[in-house]
This record gives sequence, C-alpha cells and structure tokens, in this order.
Amino acid sequence: MTKAAFALLAVVILGILAGAVYRELTSSGKSADGASIPHIAATGGAPAAGRAGSARPLPDLRFIDGTGKQRSLADFRGRVILLNLWATWCVPCRKEMPALDRLQLALGGPGFEVVALSIDQGGIAAVKRFYEELDLRALRIYVDQNGDALGKMGSVGIPLTVLADRDGRELWRVVGPREWDAPEAVRAITDYMGPDAKP
Repeated sequence: MTKAAFALLAVVILGILAGAVYRELTSSGKSADGASIPHIAATGGAPAAGRAGSARPLPDLRFIDGTGKQRSLADFRGRVILLNLWATWCVPCRKEMPALDRLQLALGGPGFEVVALSIDQGGIAAVKRFYEELDLRALRIYVDQNGDALGKMGSVGIPLTVLADRDGRELWRVVGPREWDAPEAVRAITDYMGPDAKP
C-alpha cells in the first residue's frame, strides 16, 4: 500500500470514528430497541447512574483467548461483564486500557469480568506485545479473529464499551475512552453486580 493510500485510509477511518462518537454523544439516550440508556456524565466520563428500561441480548460473538482457545460471550453467562472492543492502533483505546486493567484488578472475580476484545488483525501476538508494553496484568487476552464483532455490535467506532448483565443482555454502552476505575464508573458497574460486588 502506498503512503498516499495509507493516509487516505487513515483519514476515512478517523472520519468514521469521529462521526460515531458524535452520534453516540448526541443521541437521544435510547438504545436501538427504544429503551432508555444512561447518558454519559459531563465530568469524569462515566455513564450516569440509572438502569436501562429493557435490556437487549448481546449478539453471539465468537473469538479466541490468549491461548488460542475458542470462546464466546455465552461463556460469561452468570456474571456481569464489561465488554470493551478495542485495537492496539487505536489511540483512545491505548488511553483507557490501563484503567480497564485496574478495574479488572479491583472488581474481577466470579461475579464480574472485563472482556477486552481486540479487533486487531495482528492476532494474539500483537495483543500480547501491547499488554507487555503497557504492563497490563489483570486483563485476559481475547481476539476477534473473524473481524465481525464491531459489525455485530452495531458500531463503527472504538473503543466501544458495553455493560451486560448475568443473562448476556446489554444494559448500556459508551463509545470513546473513559476512566473506568474512577469512583462514578465503578458505582455505575457495581450497582448491577449486587452482592457479588467487591468493596
């Protein structure tokens, strides 16, 4: 690919991402099925408190873990998950990954997991290098080797973060980086965890 073609591709991708973020931030506060979703707080970037009017099932995403084992979102049924679609080349993703790692360290366990799903075409090796570079230790490696997660989630922008309940239903979503270990973000998550929430 020539430098000019690569630059044009980068401009197109940035335009799509900017449009997606703008759409998410200026939306009416409704999910695709018309249910209310929490708004993004003006400060701190955490979803505002509140529950969705009716949760919708997450799509059947299939991916691999850091060992190459086939996984799916169904494997996480029975626990609340924070699904984060990201990529190593995404600057906003790079900004929020340490906060997601700290969140997993603080809340991770039988009742909760951050599922950081990379959409990188470089596969497990690229993600492992990224984790080592940023010293990410609590997050597990998950890679969308099929390249269909973003489309199935109905988003064109990353990072895309979705909170799902124990039955695999989407409660709310946010496009763009956040400080996921900030107190208001932790509260927005632990409110759904109930007795499984860690202090």
